[in-house]
Amino acid sequence: MTTASPPLIGSLDTWLMDIRPAPGLTGIRRFAVEFLFFGLKEARACLFAGLFFVSIFIVPREGVLGLPRYDVLLVIALSIQFSMIRLGLETWDEFRAICLFHIVGFALEVFKTSGAIQSWSYPDFAYTKLFGVPMFSGFMYAAVGSYIIQAWRILQVRILHHPPYWMAALVALLIYANFFTHHFIGDYRWYIAALAIGLYARSTVVFRPYDRDRKMPMLLAFILIGFFIWLAENISTFFAVWQYPDQIGAWSTVHLGKWSSWTLLVIMTFTIVVSLKHIRESIHIPR
Repeated sequence: MTTASPPLIGSLDTWLMDIRPAPGLTGIRRFAVEFLFFGLKEARACLFAGLFFVSIFIVPREGVLGLPRYDVLLVIALSIQFSMIRLGLETWDEFRAICLFHIVGFALEVFKTSGAIQSWSYPDFAYTKLFGVPMFSGFMYAAVGSYIIQAWRILQVRILHHPPYWMAALVALLIYANFFTHHFIGDYRWYIAALAIGLYARSTVVFRPYDRDRKMPMLLAFILIGFFIWLAENISTFFAVWQYPDQIGAWSTVHLGKWSSWTLLVIMTFTIVVSLKHIRESIHIPR
């Protein structure tokens, strides 16, 4: 059981979702209105991610009041997360799923930053570093899950022709395993990507930006979300929140190949989200 949404956000959600049919809206005016409302709904769905990443950009590198930057970011992330639960913006079931994203992401961070791998690093000191990884880092993965959960409701998402859950779960496990094993037995991401393409080829996202349902191939949705995460990663590395080896001397754009990694991570995250009971009700699996 959750509390009701706060008046301001509750009113905003009602305004965004309770839209009367507008059959007279046509042509370029319809496109403009639907595009505007789609942007507004996306921004609302990014509430956790937006607040968290704004914090990443505005918290000074030297920290606040003697508290190191990474520790300040952890306090902010926890405050945002528990505020969303207290205000009824996320349920406890959704929170448990987000905790899983945090654990999965943090475990990956520990491996990738270890001395034997050193894919990237967190250069600054923090009291809340564990195995060399600041504990706020898991919230970056949780932010992706929070966005998908919020967008599902705000955009009234439905999925047509979703693959059987066991197949989707298997691909998600392969994606996660490859993030670890490619350092030892080769990178099989493109084989896994080909498997995912075949699995989701017929899957369609139905969403409502304004007063009518619109459709998008599921694979295109994965790719677009992965692209925007890649952009956010570029901004984060520019502010030296973390660094890749080729960015230590001077900042450079994150390799475009990371886009594919983020897209695969989105597929894995999406698979965890669809395990939520209330979300499964809006998913169609062909028999």
